[in-house]
Amino acid sequence: MIFFNYPKSIYKLYEKEILKKIKKVLNKGIYSRSEELIKFEKNFSNYINVKYSVGVGNATDSIFLALKSLNVGINDEVITVSHTATGTAIGIANTGALPVFIDVKESDYNIDINLISKAITKKTKAIVVVHLYGQSCDMDHLLKIAKKYKLYVIEDCSQSAGGQYKNKKLGSIGDIGCFSFFPTKNLSAIGDGGILSTNNKKIYEKVKALREYGWDKNRNAKFIGINSRLDELQAGILNIKLKYLDNDNKERNNIANLYLNKIKNDKINLPKKNNFSFHAYHLFVVRCKQRSKLISYLNSNKILAGIHYKLPVHKQKVFIKPKFSLPITEKISKEVTSLPIYPGLKKRDINKIINLINKF
Repeated sequence: MIFFNYPKSIYKLYEKEILKKIKKVLNKGIYSRSEELIKFEKNFSNYINVKYSVGVGNATDSIFLALKSLNVGINDEVITVSHTATGTAIGIANTGALPVFIDVKESDYNIDINLISKAITKKTKAIVVVHLYGQSCDMDHLLKIAKKYKLYVIEDCSQSAGGQYKNKKLGSIGDIGCFSFFPTKNLSAIGDGGILSTNNKKIYEKVKALREYGWDKNRNAKFIGINSRLDELQAGILNIKLKYLDNDNKERNNIANLYLNKIKNDKINLPKKNNFSFHAYHLFVVRCKQRSKLISYLNSNKILAGIHYKLPVHKQKVFIKPKFSLPITEKISKEVTSLPIYPGLKKRDINKIINLINKF
């Protein structure tokens, strides 16, 4: 079976280094908030060119903590998209704020920036912008709107580690960047993990407290925080994988370019790259009006395709009120299909996928 994502393949690429690091961490005997985490936070900050980073338990927590550090809470509103992982909206809702969903562009599936101003009210405090599938939004345009209405901008980079907007790494452009290190991500742990990035020292200090009960240096809680720490084992593994992230993303781009150049089937709608970003290609998502037939056809030929995302967030039970009109989101949710793309995917498997899709 050819999977649409295969974390074991990436692990095998760096197996010797990872096993050596695991042994080192285990033998040291300090498994939380020690040298690997400190080192990774510094390495990650240097990589995306920000002053500060804070390792946390997962990306949903990172969005929650980002908003809490900005004092977003009950009776506030946060603008975001519905065509995203559920965790984006859950991170917002956990603060007590209301996620306000707006539609995406059909061209690149990212937030339709022209709709943002209409969604802003007196209660709006922030925009959580998702760089979906690894491709950047038009950040200059978005930042102008945010500045006009005095809104915070949080970048959800869960799918775009290593991606760029113009010459800037994603996660370094807004007030805060939020990342996921779930095992299927471009920069992946062997388990859950996340990080926040910022250039603002006050945000950095507050997030550091919030991720650990709200403690100050004397373990005296100043805020109501949570327990969400990136552990030493995951930080150690991420220190290894970070070194190879750019090369891994180049390999993803090589696979994507083969798909873009060689898939020739008018039933398949290929993704479009915008001209202002470096696409990290966390996912390679095509659209097909006969999606169920396409997926069954691929499965019968031992190719496992994915769907990102089948049920828009605004259609999920916990978010169905208030109602939002998102025609593009609802249209593409019936058609999107994720093809296999990850470092280590064999050329013969890529060619098999291309040939089968061209015959569909």
